[in-house]
Order: sequence, then structure tokens, then C-alpha cells
Amino acid sequence: MRLLIVEDDAETARYLTEGLREEGHVCDHCHTGTAGLAAALGQDYDAIIIDRMLPELDGLSVVRTLRAEGRKTPVLVLSALGQVDDRVKGLRAGSDDYLSKPFAFSELLARLDALTRRAVPSEQGETVLRVGDLELDLLARTARRAGREITLLPREYRILEYFMRRPGRVVTRTMLLEGVWDYNFDPQTNVIDVHVSRLRQKIDKGFDAPLLHTVRGAGYMLRAGGS
Repeated sequence: MRLLIVEDDAETARYLTEGLREEGHVCDHCHTGTAGLAAALGQDYDAIIIDRMLPELDGLSVVRTLRAEGRKTPVLVLSALGQVDDRVKGLRAGSDDYLSKPFAFSELLARLDALTRRAVPSEQGETVLRVGDLELDLLARTARRAGREITLLPREYRILEYFMRRPGRVVTRTMLLEGVWDYNFDPQTNVIDVHVSRLRQKIDKGFDAPLLHTVRGAGYMLRAGGS
């Protein structure tokens, strides 16, 4: 998922960003409410995690503005204000969930999954991606080919999801760098080749027909048969 974190506390922001990236998510971070609102209005995110008390513009004002603009991006408010009245105000401002600090990272992940599960059917209309006999369950975050379960690391899952949303299309290194690694520059390493090679081993090894193809001089393509 592509996530926006709006948090002014540097330590909390680092903890969130590193943890979510380890889970394979792409994260942008803003320190102020004003910057967070601009980012949320300017780009598409799968979910937003926002603190209530922020410099320049408080978190609930950011949420109200997003809803007034018609933005339906799932929002999780993260706050030290955890009394019932605080949570009610947060939800009535338009947020989808409210988590009090201190929090357990596993609970935050579970809540994010729940938020995006609710958003996926209505906004994208599909919860399982299929290319040939390869399936990616977006709810369970599992992959199978011909019924055989494929164990993926978080980054491999993100790469496969990226490919499966673009079946039969050339995916360039630049697209993968921006879409999976959130890089806007080429680090001039073979990190993509290494990850794609590992993914290819997992989804194609043992099957007669490969699905992941190298397109010489262009990038890669996931396709089945003549699709």
C-alpha cells in the first residue's frame, strides 16, 4: 500500500515509517498539518495515518477538509488524546478509525488492513487479482499458483501486486523504483534485478509455462499465454 504519515514527533514518525516499510508498504511522511493536507490532496494514497496535534493545522481540521473536498481515503487518527470524547470527536470529524498512543504496532497494522479491506471492494471492485493460474488475495495477502501456496516476503508481495495490476504491460525499472521502492532516482544497483529474480523463482519454478518475462531493453512483463 501507499501510505501517508502525518506526524510531527520525529521518533514516532521514524518508528512508523521503518515498520511499515519493513511490511512492504510505500510511505510518505509530512511533519505539519499543512504539508499533510497538501500531500493528501495532491496524491492518491491507500490510507492516511495522522496525529491530532500538529503544527500549523491540527489533524482533525485536515480530516474535515479532506472530507469536504470529497476525498474518501481511509484515515486512521493516532493521538495521545484517548478519552471517549476525544475518540468521538475524531470519528465525527470524518476519520475511519482512532488509535490512542502508546500503541502496539501489530494493532496498528491490523487496523490499517481492516480499513483498506473496507475500501477495496467499493473503490476498486476486486479483492483477488488473477493472471493465468496465479492468484493474489489482497485481503489475506496470500499468493497461489495452480492452488499451490507461494510464500512471499513483504517486498516480493508488493512487486507481485504491482505486476498483477498491470498484466500484459511492460513494467520498467523506473516504474518499479517509484511504485514499490518509492525512489525518484535510480540508485544504480541491481536491487530490482535481485528481487525480480527471486520472485520469478517463486512463481515460475516447477511450472511449464513461465508468467514473468524479461523484455529486453525495456523491463519486465507478467502475462499468461497470449494475454
